[in-house]
Amino acid sequence: MADEPATLRDLSDDERRALAGELIGASIAVPAGPGLPTPVTGTIVDETLSTFVVRRAGAGRRVRLAKAGLRGTLGLAEHELPLRGDLLRVRPEDRTKRLLAGGPRRFR
Repeated sequence: MADEPATLRDLSDDERRALAGELIGASIAVPAGPGLPTPVTGTIVDETLSTFVVRRAGAGRRVRLAKAGLRGTLGLAEHELPLRGDLLRVRPEDRTKRLLAGGPRRFR
């Protein structure tokens, strides 16, 4: 996934607006990789500072995924965005400030 943004500054304005909103209810697809033996596809049902809780498609079983190092695809409304968990590793209630207003200097 060479075309993924490396930092918050690399996100387009549309991507920033989409990611600044609510992620609960968004579809997510994460391929298998180190620390994740099987691919995960489903819907985000909860989010914390460092994890997503995903209800798997079909099975209905919930899986907790660490944001650190997470790569995949996030479906928000009409947008399908590359998922970089490290860029979203912030408290959900602070994400809007971080993505839209630039947030504190340490988040840039």
